[in-house]
Amino acid sequence: MTTIFFATDVHGADSCFKKFLKAADFYKADVLILGGDVSGKVLIPLIEQSDGTYRVNFAGTEITANTREELEKIEEQARFVGYYPFRTDPHEYEDLTNDKEKVSSLTMKLILERLRNWIVTAQEFLRDKQVKCYVTGGNDDPYEIEDILKASENPFDPEGQVVEIAGSYQMISCSYSNHTPWKTPRELSEEDLTKTIEKMCEKIGDFKNAIFNFHVPPFDSLIDSAPKLDVSVFPPKPILKGGVVFVPVGSTAVRAAIEKYQPLLGLHGHIHESRGKIRLGRTLCLNPGSSYGEGTLLGALVKLEDGKVKTYQLTSG
Repeated sequence: MTTIFFATDVHGADSCFKKFLKAADFYKADVLILGGDVSGKVLIPLIEQSDGTYRVNFAGTEITANTREELEKIEEQARFVGYYPFRTDPHEYEDLTNDKEKVSSLTMKLILERLRNWIVTAQEFLRDKQVKCYVTGGNDDPYEIEDILKASENPFDPEGQVVEIAGSYQMISCSYSNHTPWKTPRELSEEDLTKTIEKMCEKIGDFKNAIFNFHVPPFDSLIDSAPKLDVSVFPPKPILKGGVVFVPVGSTAVRAAIEKYQPLLGLHGHIHESRGKIRLGRTLCLNPGSSYGEGTLLGALVKLEDGKVKTYQLTSG
């Protein structure tokens, strides 16, 4: 029996990453897989005032930190849900509001800093355990994270490679998505995504025991349903017609590959609100969804035995 715990789209949330690691003990998992979008999106400036206090807008609420302890608590709460807090002064803050390049540079610095800390934490946690951990990027992740992920052996980034799971299963991983309205770093046309997937599939020896760890879910599979967006504005806004309208936004290339090769298991993410499961032929496809903004880790627990999915369940905690 091989037990896999899979989660995805933690977007910088310290809470979710720590829970992801602890899943190894809680679920007695042999393998941990974090399927992409490890980077957060939101900067939280803590602006020092002339009296030594700090002011911050946190989740739409103006807060004043009067003591060091209050300041550190706000920073901890921000990291908990995936935000990037940073201390600044009014002059620097004004510079940032008028310079997008400085904001981008600071964002990248904080993304890489947190990821380095995560990898060190994971290495220490896994050091004396017989648990293999895999962490890939996702379409929202900048390419700069690869140097950090590739430098680690456990956790290990399996992007574009075939890795052996418990000596019986072969896994290939793809961080790319089809094109989105958000213009994220890792997007490909369906044609190029097909070529990328096919190149990896050439290295698979036995698809009956294969795992496709593909960040984007297959098209029109119910686990790829997202709000329909008005793309004439940026950022795009949901189209409301008596409520939110949901449409399939997954990849046709991913669906075609699954239908062609019929792997044992498909592990997906990308669409946070499409938590669920579906079978495409013999292939079980899972999307655990994401609630990182609430500090909740959504996951999928899968037990493999004799080349079959023995049991699976979607988890939350």
